Formats: sequence, C-alpha cells, structure tokens
Amino acid sequence: MTGQIVADHEVDAIGLLCPLPVLKARKRLQQMAPGQVLRVLASDPAAVIDIPHFCQQSGHHLLHSEAAGSATAYLIRCG
Repeated sequence: MTGQIVADHEVDAIGLLCPLPVLKARKRLQQMAPGQVLRVLASDPAAVIDIPHFCQQSGHHLLHSEAAGSATAYLIRCG
C-alpha cells in the first residue's frame, strides 16, 4: 500500500471473539464523522471474514488490513 493512512480512532479487540470485534467497531463508528478512519486490532480468526462483511453491509469502506504482531489491523473509513 502506498502512503500512510493515519487513524482518527482505534479499537483494541485483541483477545475478543466473534462477534465482539465487530460490535466494538460498530459502536465506535457510530460516534465518528463520515470520512474519519478507525483502526481495529483483532486477533479473532473470524474477523478476517466478519470485518469486511460488516463494512460492506453497513456502508463503511475497508481501506486496508495487515498483520500486526499476533493480531490483524483493519483500517475502516466511516461511511
């Protein structure tokens, strides 16, 4: 990925299992302005499916995901 995307907010969902990473992301995104970026850290293996699906269904845009130690970091632009 070219360029560095700076997150406006972050949710640490490491150690939480489905559906908690998505629920925490949804709650934070509801408090954010459209266009802001949320960084979600999740270690749940199901998050790789759940977070992109959540974004598609709720009008948010998954910008990027990458390994971050034992977790995965997801960058979501609030829709």
